[in-house]
Amino acid sequence: QSRNGKEINTLKGHRSEVYGVSYRPDGQVIATCSADTTVRLWTTEGTWLQTLSDHGAEVYSVAFSADGSMIASASKDKTVKLWSWNGTLLRTLEGHSAEVLSVCFSPDCQTIASGSMDQSVRLWSLDGTLLKTLNGHSAEVRSVCFSPDGKALASGGEDTLVQLWSIEGTLLRTFNGHKGTVRSLCFRPNSKALISAS
Repeated sequence: QSRNGKEINTLKGHRSEVYGVSYRPDGQVIATCSADTTVRLWTTEGTWLQTLSDHGAEVYSVAFSADGSMIASASKDKTVKLWSWNGTLLRTLEGHSAEVLSVCFSPDCQTIASGSMDQSVRLWSLDGTLLKTLNGHSAEVRSVCFSPDGKALASGGEDTLVQLWSIEGTLLRTFNGHKGTVRSLCFRPNSKALISAS
């Protein structure tokens, strides 16, 4: 949709619910993910470009890196997959013991964060090495988001909590004002505020 609310286009092709969407930073390509186990790439005009189909189950989250060169996807198959922007599978990140619900890149494009039904947040390098496992939630982690300066990471979960971590894995603060599952997080561009939705 345009800023005035007018519909620009409808992207049709997934065979089941669509769970996530992400723009490449240059605004020229859109990635969508679905319960049909695929990630699809589209032009902003609505032309289908490619289908990424290496996941073995529903794909819950998809994200472009800040430089637009990579895509990460998170799935019910307990993995995160890293792709080149044109759909080549680069590697599979394995280690979560349950469905992976959320994924994001750090601003410098060097680290991937994932949140899972196994109640953990995991930080990965681009070569697939597990860097840190952040254990602080008492229920599934629904959302992860890096701060714009890359120095912190926020996570939100079914335990109603928002937790703020340092990039080294130290729990900095817990926000507990919600009364239900925290499903989405977003930092203000200047890093001074965090928005959470429940």
